[in-house]
Amino acid sequence: MADAATTQRVQQLREQLHRHNYLYHVLDSPRITDAEYDALFRELQTLEEAHPDLADDGSPTRRVGAAPAPQFDEVAHPVPMLSLGNAFDEEELAAWRRRAAGMLEREDFAMVCEPKIDGLAIALTYEAGQLTRAATRGDGLRGEDVTLNVRTIRSVPLVLQAGASLPPRMEVRGEVYFPRDAFRRLNEEREAAGEPLFANPRNAAAGSLRQLDPRVTASRQLAIWVYQLGWAQDAETPPTHWETMRWLGELGFRVNPEIARFESTEDVAAYYGRWVRERDDKNYQTDGVVVKIDRLDYQRHLGFVGREPRWAVAWKFPAERAVTRLLSIGINVGRTGALNPYAVLEPVQVSGVTVRQATLHNEDDIRRKDIRVGDYVVVERAGEVIPQVVGPVAERRTGGETEFEMPALCPACNTAIVRDEGAAAHRCVNAACPAQQYERMRHFVSQAAMDIEGLGEKLVAQLLGVHLACDLETRQVYPHLTEELATIRDLPDLYDLSQERLAALERMGEISARNLYEAIQASRQRPLPSVISGLGILHVGGETAELLARRFGSLERLRYASKEELEAVPGIGPIVAAGIASHFENEGNQRIVDRLSDALDTPEGWDAPTADGPMPFEGMRFVVTGRLEGFTRSQAESFIKERGGQVSGSVSRKTSYVVVGEEPGSKRDDAERLGVEILSEKELTALAEGNRA
Repeated sequence: MADAATTQRVQQLREQLHRHNYLYHVLDSPRITDAEYDALFRELQTLEEAHPDLADDGSPTRRVGAAPAPQFDEVAHPVPMLSLGNAFDEEELAAWRRRAAGMLEREDFAMVCEPKIDGLAIALTYEAGQLTRAATRGDGLRGEDVTLNVRTIRSVPLVLQAGASLPPRMEVRGEVYFPRDAFRRLNEEREAAGEPLFANPRNAAAGSLRQLDPRVTASRQLAIWVYQLGWAQDAETPPTHWETMRWLGELGFRVNPEIARFESTEDVAAYYGRWVRERDDKNYQTDGVVVKIDRLDYQRHLGFVGREPRWAVAWKFPAERAVTRLLSIGINVGRTGALNPYAVLEPVQVSGVTVRQATLHNEDDIRRKDIRVGDYVVVERAGEVIPQVVGPVAERRTGGETEFEMPALCPACNTAIVRDEGAAAHRCVNAACPAQQYERMRHFVSQAAMDIEGLGEKLVAQLLGVHLACDLETRQVYPHLTEELATIRDLPDLYDLSQERLAALERMGEISARNLYEAIQASRQRPLPSVISGLGILHVGGETAELLARRFGSLERLRYASKEELEAVPGIGPIVAAGIASHFENEGNQRIVDRLSDALDTPEGWDAPTADGPMPFEGMRFVVTGRLEGFTRSQAESFIKERGGQVSGSVSRKTSYVVVGEEPGSKRDDAERLGVEILSEKELTALAEGNRA
């Protein structure tokens, strides 16, 4: 029997792991590293194995992930999607192989190795070779229906290659991930929009796949690697995992070419070592190597233990960490006025990259971690953004370290700093703050907004009369503005500049001035989403700007949109809607919009819906199935969404209508079984026009 202290520790570990599962799998916002989670999980496993009387089916060791988010339809997995046990060195890998050999009563079995992609597991169901459903892992037994979003991923086949052995129904499992180059572009856009950066590609992939608007998912350029056949109905399939992966590749699935087959743990260790050295050279993030026993009959014989298959293991990579000294804490003032602390470090190598600065998030994070200037700190590369400070090495303190205090005055303009109740960020509320002016202008002329080529950081600073700090990488400015040196004051002033005035600037020749003048004139024709993005509205990046442009069609209509109208746009939540409404209530921003409207030649009606007032499909949920005459599937879905409706990939009791074309398949049967009303294509258009009885 376990004593009271052990029982209490087990309960504490379960509560912590449940919480971190929720943060990781539901909110896509992990608070601890994978290594820290693994340590907690293994401690709980050890205690439960030593004390069987503490067994509990509700323990995190008996399940995977967390329950699906309520905004998606629920999908039951016919075969559970369980996760893998971990090995952290060659000895643990050898122990796993010995256990399998003992149960199989033989040593001579092959293993298949593949990189462990750091993304989001997905189950793809195909009927007669066509994709009919995509579901997340969820808690392993139940996931979320994300079919519409997955259909936007170009590397997911919608129709399989024809073959005599194609099963009537089958499920294939894979990992949806964010390519590193696309991830960097997304974070650059989010930074320009004043939005928090994604910590790593895995978080970004999960957030992208679980968007309510598939157009957002489509813009994220996600990809997939298929790693397993889940099940196949009434079909003979290959006898080994190695042959199965080759077969799936022939059917049109994206199979990682780095998969390899070995006979010995020594060869597996060599493969792992190569991946440790070369993991940063790939366009996808990995956190280990998966090792599977090749023969499927051996896999079935070995079965599962708790939440993990006995026939596979994940050999995790070592954490990408280093220890260095925190020299100081700097402050960067963003274009929205937020004060962002960052760590200035003694240069240190982390996985082959020299790190001199790291993010500190905000004052609360610094306090929670008890980070002090002068500390030796642990630095971790958290994906593809600026490295983060994990925490201090407290035992190396000398007593000379000092606690950080957020400045009371803005370092750029000496305005008193405010902190809204319940908010994490401190903010400078001076709209004329030179740091904010500089950052707003940098964003406005960037490629993601007005795309004015030749107007770089130094020239922006010169035009505004702002003195930059020595280190341009931090984008800090000195706390004063030299008024007599300023050529412009705000965004619309750019369009008042003549070629002669540009030529008079320091280090600006005639040819450079002409090229810049022409680039400024060309930007007058930028499309509406670029203009909206360029305004620098809090939380509004390129994707959100496109949603707004589609819905309102002009800057003028967007300017007078109410908070309620903004919230009605699919993909716009209450926080973003409040930020947009607040932006246009500001008199200074109204003047900027008035002047930009006069200066720009942006065409109105940018892919905007024609309906005014309430959307006819508002509050309705549709499923489209079968082949339509007047629409493609994507056109029908856009038709519904632009009129306020939602589109789902599966029929449930929440479905309002099922739109049926030729050869509708099982979704029509689901509608009839659940009593959901069925519409023809003509009835759908009549409903939109209000003419259907």
